[in-house]
Parts: sequence; C-alpha cells; structure tokens
Amino acid sequence: MKVGIAGFSGCGKSTVFQWLTGKKPDPAAVQRGGQAVEADVPDERLDWLSAHFKPKSTKHARITLLDLPGLDPAERRDNPRRLGILRDANGLVIVLNGFGGGDLAGELRRFREELLFADLEIVSNRADRLVNQLKKPRPAKEKDIDQAELDLLKRIIATLEAGQYAGTLGLKEDEEKSIRSLALLTLKPEVVLVNVGDASLGQPLPADLLALALGALTAPAKLELELAELSEEDRQAFMQDLGLSGFSAGKTLRDLYYGMGQIVFFTVGEDECRSWNMLGGGTAVDGAAEIHTDLANRFVRAEVVGYEDFRRVGSMKEAKAHGVYRLEGKTYLVKDGDIMHIL
Repeated sequence: MKVGIAGFSGCGKSTVFQWLTGKKPDPAAVQRGGQAVEADVPDERLDWLSAHFKPKSTKHARITLLDLPGLDPAERRDNPRRLGILRDANGLVIVLNGFGGGDLAGELRRFREELLFADLEIVSNRADRLVNQLKKPRPAKEKDIDQAELDLLKRIIATLEAGQYAGTLGLKEDEEKSIRSLALLTLKPEVVLVNVGDASLGQPLPADLLALALGALTAPAKLELELAELSEEDRQAFMQDLGLSGFSAGKTLRDLYYGMGQIVFFTVGEDECRSWNMLGGGTAVDGAAEIHTDLANRFVRAEVVGYEDFRRVGSMKEAKAHGVYRLEGKTYLVKDGDIMHIL
C-alpha cells in the first residue's frame, strides 16, 4: 500500500517523512517524481505471536510512504502536475503547519481546493475527449459505454465545481471501475496530520479544524528527531521535562494505516509469523490473494481464530476445544486481527 505525504511548501512534510520512515529526505528524488520508502507498521499482536511461536522470521505489514514537492499557492498552474505524482497512491496524508500559529482550518481548505482543481482538470479533459469521440461514427454499443461515462463525468464535474469531493457522490462499484484510470485524488482516503512543536504538545487541535477533519492527528516530528540524536541520559531528562513517555512515530504509522481503511490478518507457524495488509471489508479469498494468487484461485476454506481468543486460550488445540476455532468459506469477511490458515 502506497500513501502520499503532501502539503504546502514549508509545512514540514519532509521532516514528517523522515520521522515516519527513518530515512533522510532526498530533495533531488522528491523533485524528480517523489521519494518512496517502505516502513514496517508496528503491531504488538505480531510481537506477541512471534514470541509465542518463536519462528525463523517475523514480518510486519508494510506501508510505502511517498514524499513529493510541496505545493506553492502562488504557482497554481504547476500544482496539478506535482499532485499527479500521487495518482498511483492508495491514500493521502495532508500535512499542516502547526508551528506558526496560523489558520489550520484555512490551510486545509486551501489544500483541498488544490485537490479539487487538479481533479477538475483531469475530469474535464477526459469529458472533452469523450464529447469529440461521440461525434465519430462508431458501433452503438461503444457509444453507449462512452455516453454513460460522460454522464458520470458531468456529475463529478458538477460536484467538484460545487467544492465537494468526488467521494461524496457515493459512486457504485461499476461507476468507480469505469473511471479508475483517472485515479481521482478526491476519491482517495485521506488523513490530516498537523506538524507541531514542543510548545503545542498536549494541546487540543482547533475546533474548526476538527469540524473539517475529525480524526486529525498531531506529529511532533522535528522534536522527536532531535530527541533521537541525544544521549540516552539527556533524552530521558528532556522527555521527562516535556511529559513524554516515548516516541509516537510507531503509533502514528498505525493510525495512518488504519486511516486508509486497511486491516491486518496474521499467518503463524514455526517458519514465519507475519501480518498482512488487507482492505477492510474484504473476504477470505481477498486475504488469500494477498498471500499468493494461487491460494485465491484454489481456495477451499480458511481456518480462522481471532487474535484475542488465541491469546486467551494459548494454542490451536485449545482454540478448537473452546469453540473459537472456525472453518470459513469464500464469503467470510475477514476481521482485523484474525489468524488465518488458507486451505
């Protein structure tokens, strides 16, 4: 899963990128087409399962974070090109500048306007091509398909021009499929992340911002990067003064992961314990496909135990004895924390 980190120039998104990935930003790579780095999503449940099974290897679910050039409000013509880097991402993290005491809600509105503008340009261009295409002599069936897409694009254009995300239309699965190639930014899941300093630690986010982004997160990225460079003794002293019990990058990675609509399921054994990425609402077959397409194609059933149940009873044998071991079919909806064995 790839998540794009975006924001206006000066918001500190590259600092956030380094904080979350542990990799220093490469300005040249960012300008060429974005810098992408994979990061493990920490999960205490996988840590416990690994300690329990003592496998040869342990693998966490991973998230790819993509840093791109900051947007310049004064150079709006170039912003759609920069945002275009995000079109193959599965979701967006919008970083806001929480250092300067500015209007965070206003900054978020302006950035969302850039997303609307970028999508409006690509949708309008596609609609214009369809209009010209419909004027040409072609089979009726092909024209019907083009006309249906054009009608949908007109609905999206009207929504964007009204200042609303395309996601507010509640598109049907076949409608989303017909415009998937456009990779609209306003259809992607979004998390708002406020980059804050030590002066803002523990302070609530403004109510007007939360009205726009209820699940907005805070990121003390610069502070935690600086603390990480100190000696252990100095770091503990500073953290005590600041009222910090630990670093928060791992928790933020988990929050971003789940904010993108993802869940985790586990496979366990003596060879490997592993957590797997999966879009929430998927079936056991979808989960099998995350492991290998052959497992999905040859799927018979899934052996399933919830993590909490397994930890409570302590073994697969006891899971069967206590009735928490289940055999599920193709239509089973996987739950976050399921331990699965695909047959």
